[in-house]
Amino acid sequence: MTTKIANELARPYNLTDEAISFYRKNAFIKLKHVLSAEAITHFDRIITEQVIAHNTQGKPIEERDTYGKAFLQVMNLWTHSDAVKDLVFSPRLARIAAHLMEVNSVRLYHDQALYKEAGGGYTPWHADQYYWPVDSPNTVTAWIPLQETSLEMGALEFSAGSHQLNIGRDKPISDESEALINIALEKSSCKHVVEPFDLGEVSFHAGWSFHRAAPNSSDSPRRVMCIIYLDEQARLKQPGNPNQQLDWDTWCPGVRVGELIDSELNPVIAF
Repeated sequence: MTTKIANELARPYNLTDEAISFYRKNAFIKLKHVLSAEAITHFDRIITEQVIAHNTQGKPIEERDTYGKAFLQVMNLWTHSDAVKDLVFSPRLARIAAHLMEVNSVRLYHDQALYKEAGGGYTPWHADQYYWPVDSPNTVTAWIPLQETSLEMGALEFSAGSHQLNIGRDKPISDESEALINIALEKSSCKHVVEPFDLGEVSFHAGWSFHRAAPNSSDSPRRVMCIIYLDEQARLKQPGNPNQQLDWDTWCPGVRVGELIDSELNPVIAF
């Protein structure tokens, strides 16, 4: 990593009061110029190499279920690559997450690369926190595209203010979640936000914010890196479904119910 990129990752982003207010109301925000073209190019190469090295999906797209067609998913790349760790532990990104959640500090939950292959299927409406045994609503995912991302590629879509809805919180990513949540959102006052992403633009969405993505009808993979942050004070809750139990076992080793999520995989990120 060049000194220029290292300085960029350490430098605070100019997050305005208006942006924080927008996030508080809508539980998502898209921020332009979070990362430079040079930084994106650098991490695109590194993360793509890691995805190729650690991907375990071997089935052709047409033989997968809806979840499998949506994207290739490779988790916690920071544990395999110090070069990836430079991005995941970036003070610039962690500071944005903390300020949006209006908390003093954040810890890592985990990272995940989400690569929607050319011809990959749609990502159904869902809320990420269905999967997380976390007792706090103060969670946020940074969704970092590693290229300009058109609607044709499957740019992430949001339902503004949908974190206030309770319906669909018990549904994993599936055709059922798409149908049920879509009906609920159409009946609500939540605005459906569908926009492309410029190079260097990064979105942040809360754990209970509903979001989806269209299929990738382009000829190129949609390459995205995600970093999930928790309020430093977040505690482990009793899992409410098998997916939350799996997350406890995988991402919070040694933590007991009611304790701070403070395992070796969940460090506080200094900024």
